[in-house]
Amino acid sequence: MFKIQTLNKISTQGLAEFPRDDYEVASEILNPDAILLRSADMHSMEIPGSVKAVARAGAGTNNIPIPAMTEKGIVVFNTPGANANAVRELAILSLLMASRPVVQANAWVKTLAGKGSEIADLAEKGKSQFVGPEIRGKTLGVIGLGAIGAMVANSASDLGMKVIGYDPFISIEAAWSLSRSVRKAETLDTILTQSDYITIHVPQTPETKGLINAERIKAMKNGVRIINLARGGLVVNADIIAGINSGKIACFVTDFTDEDLLNNDKIVCLPHLGASTPEAEENCALMAVRQLKNFLETGAIVNSVNFPKCKIEDPIPVNGTRLCISHKNIPNMVGQITTVLAGACLNIAGMVNQNRGDLAYNIIDLDTNVSDEIIDKLQSIEGVIKVRPIHG
Repeated sequence: MFKIQTLNKISTQGLAEFPRDDYEVASEILNPDAILLRSADMHSMEIPGSVKAVARAGAGTNNIPIPAMTEKGIVVFNTPGANANAVRELAILSLLMASRPVVQANAWVKTLAGKGSEIADLAEKGKSQFVGPEIRGKTLGVIGLGAIGAMVANSASDLGMKVIGYDPFISIEAAWSLSRSVRKAETLDTILTQSDYITIHVPQTPETKGLINAERIKAMKNGVRIINLARGGLVVNADIIAGINSGKIACFVTDFTDEDLLNNDKIVCLPHLGASTPEAEENCALMAVRQLKNFLETGAIVNSVNFPKCKIEDPIPVNGTRLCISHKNIPNMVGQITTVLAGACLNIAGMVNQNRGDLAYNIIDLDTNVSDEIIDKLQSIEGVIKVRPIHG
């Protein structure tokens, strides 16, 4: 039986994917095989040695200590695209809120309470302070063309915007999904200098932290409107405020609250609503659970942020063993592994090896059961991180 520890409330539809006879799921559980979470912070958490995988029901993984997980051979999954439509819809709403100050207008209208028959005339007289431009015909710069960014680009194009997209690491799938009307920018500078609106859809990494800063804001058009629904650290808040105070930035919409941002009428802060729809939570949970199940039961890896994609289509041999071996991506590792197996007269029925940077992962099918002694020999090879047998 596999044990799954949950660190957040997870959609019941997702948890229902775990067969009751084969899985135990709880928020407090000893020696879990895997951890399932949403936004819980794992950086200060002591990870039990039994953990083989972590699945984040969402795209961002900055709440998970990825390097520490990798060193222990723990596979970290996320769910790219599962909440894409929810974020896409909020991004389009944010474009409109950045243009038409409806939030501020609504707050002002509420101050008219108690004016009785005067309200209609007062509203007419006061509406001029809430004038804003239409988005049709304006240029939108999309930074990051993953599942979400591509959907936002297409929707904005459908609304009549001129769309420029920038992503030096765009996937083939995302490229195929883009509307032909979306123009590719060769550099980030193109986005900065040509866009009336800029929306950010990249993960937060050491390279992207502070992506929107004073220097880049200086290169933007006067009156630019910026939307950040990705991660708070992608922008430097002090530089955003300075840009608003100078008139460089007309409006900033963010899904991340901060004390400095709350008292400015040209800043709209939302409480991290990006994936806060029942549909997105269910989709993320379903994808996370299915990826965990597939990995625990077959060793297959899909949508990992630290391990390479790797799987064998054939089932585990009857009365055989599937070895899942993670190791450093250095010469002669596969040779040493197969030498140990050959020395034990074990026949390899199927094998696949994939690598990702400094890490490699093997799935090896054997016709017979493998003893603990052989597992220990494989684990003792210098450079091997983790050996996990799955018996057929």
